[in-house]
Amino acid sequence: MNTKSVIQSSGIAFGTSGARGLVADFTPEVCAAFSIAFAQSITGEFAFNTIAIAIDNRPSSLDIAKACAAGLKQFNIEVVYYGVVPTPALAYTSIQDNMPCIMVTGSHIPFDRNGLKFYRPDGEITKQDELAILAADFVFSELDLSGIDLPISDKAKNAYIARYTNLFNGETLAGKRVGIYEHSSAGRDIYKSLFEQLGAEVICLGRSDEFIPIDTEAVSDEDKHRSKVWVSDYHLDMLFSTDGDGDRPLVAGEDGEWLRGDILGLLCSQALSIEALATPVSCSTAIELSGSFKTVTRTKIGSPYVIEAFSDLNKTYRRVAGFEANGGYLLASDLEFNGKALKALPTRDAVLPALVVITMGNSIASLHKTLPQRFTVSDRLKDFATEKSKALIAELSENPNEFLNSLGLGEAKVVCKRDGLRITAENGDVVHLRPSGNAPELRCYAESNSEQEALCLMNRAFTLVNQS
Repeated sequence: MNTKSVIQSSGIAFGTSGARGLVADFTPEVCAAFSIAFAQSITGEFAFNTIAIAIDNRPSSLDIAKACAAGLKQFNIEVVYYGVVPTPALAYTSIQDNMPCIMVTGSHIPFDRNGLKFYRPDGEITKQDELAILAADFVFSELDLSGIDLPISDKAKNAYIARYTNLFNGETLAGKRVGIYEHSSAGRDIYKSLFEQLGAEVICLGRSDEFIPIDTEAVSDEDKHRSKVWVSDYHLDMLFSTDGDGDRPLVAGEDGEWLRGDILGLLCSQALSIEALATPVSCSTAIELSGSFKTVTRTKIGSPYVIEAFSDLNKTYRRVAGFEANGGYLLASDLEFNGKALKALPTRDAVLPALVVITMGNSIASLHKTLPQRFTVSDRLKDFATEKSKALIAELSENPNEFLNSLGLGEAKVVCKRDGLRITAENGDVVHLRPSGNAPELRCYAESNSEQEALCLMNRAFTLVNQS
């Protein structure tokens, strides 16, 4: 077998972050081919004989990890296995150890799907690295999984906790009550210890033995209700959760309202005194309106695009970061915070923005009110084929004013086709349609001066889409 042909015929494809597809398509040969192609594609740049692997709580993830290890073994590459930990914990530890790594996770997508995220010794791969993996052509043999044993090391878990317990002292959260919505998050066995070591009283909630695909950009009505009830019943200062692999945060304050990820990222960036930001086009225009940053670079959606923008920003600015609408926070430069050194972590992280915001002094709800009052909502139409999404967006792009008029918004002020179709109306309202990069779904983002207006705009857009 050779890696290129196995990957090409697999049905697995790179999306906004990592290779994703149906579990049924992640055969042992496909897992091995991706792992081998990744390792061989970076051997010219880095010297290594070990790759770190970790997984999320999906039922299929351990078998995929074993297949990856079996493939790497054929090329005399050893594996250190960190078990179930958040993606940023794996990435952070591997960067410190100058070691490549692979995270087995489908993030927030349903459990019948899974994925692989790849990290070079210097951080998350770029879109160019993805092309190199797809082009790699190496021969490998039939896999022998019988001899694959993956003993768990706690190094990544402990290093990730230490990253934040060293940044804050043990009394930082004294007097705070923090709820952890654990569900099936890869970090659920880390967060309680971490918050307690910083002085908080922690209440663990909603743990599940079944995998729950939490999408931080499309929070379910059930989870919105849970938040309100838990915050009220347990008198919480903050409710914290993440998506499946722990790189996208969900944070609610004392009012029980889940904070949008880009608002959380904006507050965190202000507290960290960030000078230059890279953030996707889907994030709130409150970022620019806040006047908090020397420059803001808008990118396509997906952490690889945000990371690509860091290269130019780091040449000019000393404090550089990025975040996405899903809340994942990417720290591009080493900086000082709280009088202590904070190492860069240029991949999505859920813990940093949550900790920074709860330590800012004021309640989370009151912090939100200090920002320009722009409101963004987002959701997706499931089982909406990617090709259908692309065809629809191409049709609407031919006459965006007609689409905007159908939504009752008049003429377009700005039309952006950087990632899907994003239209800004004369009154400042925004509607943005794009195919999901991870699943057969059509995503819609809408922004307005109130949450109700944004929600109405999004629903009108979905109604028009369903009628087309």
